[in-house]
Amino acid sequence: MEAVQKDRWYLLVLLFLTFIKVALLQREVETVRLEEGMVLSCLCPWKGNLSMVSWTKTFENNPVAVFHPEFGKSFSHRYRDRVEFLRTSPLDGSISIKNVTHQDIGNYQCSVQTFPQGPWTTDIQVEDLDEPPSFNITDTALPEEALAVAQLVEEENNATIRCIQPHNVTIYQVILERKLREHIWNIIGVCKQVEGGLVSEDYSDRGRVDCADSLEVSLHLTGIAQEDSGFYRCTFNTDVGVRTYTMKLNVSTPGGFSLKLYMMYVYIGAGASAVLLLIVILILAMRRRKQSRRVEYRVKLHPSQKQKWRQWHRQ
Repeated sequence: MEAVQKDRWYLLVLLFLTFIKVALLQREVETVRLEEGMVLSCLCPWKGNLSMVSWTKTFENNPVAVFHPEFGKSFSHRYRDRVEFLRTSPLDGSISIKNVTHQDIGNYQCSVQTFPQGPWTTDIQVEDLDEPPSFNITDTALPEEALAVAQLVEEENNATIRCIQPHNVTIYQVILERKLREHIWNIIGVCKQVEGGLVSEDYSDRGRVDCADSLEVSLHLTGIAQEDSGFYRCTFNTDVGVRTYTMKLNVSTPGGFSLKLYMMYVYIGAGASAVLLLIVILILAMRRRKQSRRVEYRVKLHPSQKQKWRQWHRQ
């Protein structure tokens, strides 16, 4: 009887944990505006003793920030001197971030470890909400228009990727991104107008990002390598909507196929074949001419001399 009661109790615990897991997966994610000094709230709803608070950002290996009541605080190198724990209550893990950039956009997760209740987590999505609310997002464009606003220029070992202002629209902001992994885009550069001034943000690990007064963004790559291959896209925030244009950069490996190298080999092979054919023709022509001269010489000889010439030739 006791074994049956234990099994029922175990089953109830499993059902309860499953319910909690589903509830956590279905909870709404809070959205926070990207702005200077933004606050990411993380206030545990129950009482208990705090063991640790940790903040992580999706797709990043290292934590953003960690707080431990005994060992203190620890920050990732990207967030050092920019993140502050607010600590308004014993179980408050909220943080504020200063000197914000567009690289701070994304999903953050706060985990509060407590005793005896256990862990509590919450998710926060940081977005740039300065865009006009009437924007309609469009990801397609005519080939002619896409070619005019997103250009890829390759010159020997260098390449330039340009996001050029579309015609007949007012630009508020231009973002140049690169696709690192499936469905993940990384911001390389941002160019925007803020209170009448030009703001340029360069996050590229490779090359240099330039921002023109006309809000045109360019990425200059010197000594391009295989790691530069991939998809790049230009996103324009305009008065008529958000326009996105994507381009692809292909960089062949040193041992891979190269059209220029292939054509050079073709031209060298064709030239060598032509020279060899000409040499063979000249040799055959010289032999034929020599044989014809021998025949002419034999015909001109006197019959008595022909016999001597034959005997001398046989010797």
